[in-house]
Amino acid sequence: MTIIYVDADACPVKDEVVRVAQRHGLEVNMVSNSWMRTDPDPRIKLVVVDQGPDVADDWIAERAAKGDIVITRDIPLAARCLDSGAIVLGSQGREFTQAGIGSALAMRDLNAHLRETGESAGYNAAFSKKDRLRFLDAVERSVQKALRGG
Repeated sequence: MTIIYVDADACPVKDEVVRVAQRHGLEVNMVSNSWMRTDPDPRIKLVVVDQGPDVADDWIAERAAKGDIVITRDIPLAARCLDSGAIVLGSQGREFTQAGIGSALAMRDLNAHLRETGESAGYNAAFSKKDRLRFLDAVERSVQKALRGG
């Protein structure tokens, strides 16, 4: 059975994930370092992990398996989950793939270097209604893919 794992700290699309999961009767694990309000549906579970670097990532990566869906902005976590056969989406709706994860990791490292040297401010555009709609469509397609066994 497909399970959706959400790297929930600072995730702007939790409500969208819940909408799609409820439509398909899927379990969702919202994984966070702190308590947050979640939907009262018993299939929507809040998993609060200990504080610390990568604790939430480790929890997700240890459980995500083929046929599951992971929602994260964290590129190293995305790589780990792809290795386990999970479908991985960024919060903008972009699907991470084995073919593109190496480039994504390299760009992440380059951007970190540019921020450290002051050559980039690390600007992130505001999350728009169009972004939410694009994400909803991507999650729906990913759920369909997972349910087909892709």
